[in-house]
Amino acid sequence: MMGGQTTEQGDCSRFKGNPPHCCKKDPTIVDLLPGTPYNQQVENCCKGGVLSSWFHDPSNAVSSFQLSVGAAGTTNRTVKLPRNFTLEAPGPAYICGPAKIVRPTKFITQDKRRVTQALSKY
Repeated sequence: MMGGQTTEQGDCSRFKGNPPHCCKKDPTIVDLLPGTPYNQQVENCCKGGVLSSWFHDPSNAVSSFQLSVGAAGTTNRTVKLPRNFTLEAPGPAYICGPAKIVRPTKFITQDKRRVTQALSKY
């Protein structure tokens, strides 16, 4: 988890050694506060849950976090897509479409010499 945190860890007793950030099937994720260390941030995070309206300040009307699901499978054939996920916030409802398998996200290392990806293609 980067750029956000869950409000509860849940029961991680089945994991030996280094437990995951959260073991709940229905975690509540909150935005991190401004001033969070850079190694815990992603772009557009850490606004303490306070966003401007798109009309008044488009650059501060967006927030993001990154979530990795460890026990969800490792290839497009074995991955279990999340179902019934909801984004809740004050005001008008946010609606999510169904999850889809897409091309893998690629990450370039800081030295620009290596590329890794989030999910192998097959």
